[in-house]
Amino acid sequence: MYPEILVVPMREELTRLGIQELHTAEEVDRALANQPGTTMVVVNSICGCAAGRMRPAVRVALQHPARPDKIFTVFAGQDTEATERARGYFTGYPPSSPSIALLRDGKLLHMVQRSDIEHREAGDIASELTRMFDKFCAKPAAV
Repeated sequence: MYPEILVVPMREELTRLGIQELHTAEEVDRALANQPGTTMVVVNSICGCAAGRMRPAVRVALQHPARPDKIFTVFAGQDTEATERARGYFTGYPPSSPSIALLRDGKLLHMVQRSDIEHREAGDIASELTRMFDKFCAKPAAV
C-alpha cells in the first residue's frame, strides 16, 4: 500500500466527478447487491494506465447524456477489502486494475479490464464507455 497522501489526488480525480468511494466490503454490498438500475464501478489504481487512460476516459464519458444511475469507485492496493468484494461481482473475470464494470440490478453487463485499457487512448476508451451507456443506460424517450 502506498501512503494515503500520494493517492489523494488520484482519488479526487474521480470523486470530483461525483463518483462515490467505497472503502469497505459492507459499503460495496450495500451499493451493489441487488440494487435496481445501472451501476458503474471504477476500480482505480496508482498505475500509469489509470492516470493517462482510464481516469481521463471516465471523465469524458460522464459528460455523455446517457449515464449509469449510480457510479462508485474502489481503489486497488488501498481499499483492499472493498476492491476484493467489488471484484466478486465481476463474475467470469479475473482481478484487474484498473477496470470498469457496468452492472444492472447487481448483475454484470459489461467489463473493461486492464488489457482493454493499457494499450488504448483515453478517447477510444471513452467511446466504448459511451456506447455501453447508450446500450444499457439510456432512458426511453417520453411519448
